[in-house]
This record gives sequence, C-alpha cells and structure tokens, in this order.
Amino acid sequence: MSIQRVRDFFRRLGMEERVQEFTVSSATVELAAQALSCDPARIAKSLTFLVEDKPVMIVAAGDARIHNAKFKATFQAKARMLTPEQVVELIGHAVGGVCPFALKEGVQVYLDQSLRRFETVYPACGSASSAIQLTIPELEACAAPLGWVDVCKLPEA
Repeated sequence: MSIQRVRDFFRRLGMEERVQEFTVSSATVELAAQALSCDPARIAKSLTFLVEDKPVMIVAAGDARIHNAKFKATFQAKARMLTPEQVVELIGHAVGGVCPFALKEGVQVYLDQSLRRFETVYPACGSASSAIQLTIPELEACAAPLGWVDVCKLPEA
C-alpha cells in the first residue's frame, strides 16, 4: 500500500508522526485544502509527465499550471502527462495520492519555483486522504529533487 511505503519513508527520517490521514478525500487540490483548512495554493501537487520515455515529476503550488512553452524550453519536449495507469506503473502511487516520496526507481523529481512563495506546503503522502506539512527546505531534503525549475504559470491577480 502506497501510504504505508510513505509512512515507512518518513519513519526512517523520524517524521512519521507528521503524516496526516483524513476521513475525507484529499485527492484534488481543492479537497486537500478543505481537509487541511488552508489556501489551495499551499497544496504541493505532484504533476507527472513522460519525457524521453522517462517519468518526470514536477512538484508545484496548488494554484500553478504548467506553462507549455516553459516546459518545452526546460525539458526539450512537449508536456505529456502520464495516464492514471502509467502513474501507478512508473511512479508507484495512484492518482490522488501522488507525492515525491517513496517513488519507484528512475523517477526524476523537480520542484517548481511556484512553491518558493510559501514557508510551508502540504504534499500528499501516497493516498487520496493524506498529507504532510513541510517547510520548503524539508521538502527539498525529503523529495531529493534534481533541481528547481520554472515551468509553471500562476493565476493572474
């Protein structure tokens, strides 16, 4: 079970008690924000793509959207999202609980600049009813990204 793999991951880091599980769904940005009583922008959503036949995950702020031109300039490829079946097969978590922790080998993780606006964010923890609050430095340490990218756009104010 995906949530258990993520719990085990955080147990090794001494952070398992920070994993939150809800009695309601947190499968979308909006539902997660309701479950956590926070601004949807602070949900750290994990977007998954196939780039040159390799799984790539972009962790971005909940209000951010992929900017196709920026994505193509960064990865030299069109943004092609994984299907739900590919997400399970290549990433190791089901849609609704995708997170940058306890991933299958070979997943390339990047953090998007849209997250830098916040002191803390809430990524999922492997199930459609879980999350953890992390500071940006903690997210960096736990997700072990290949780097920061600027591939999203924020809503116009």
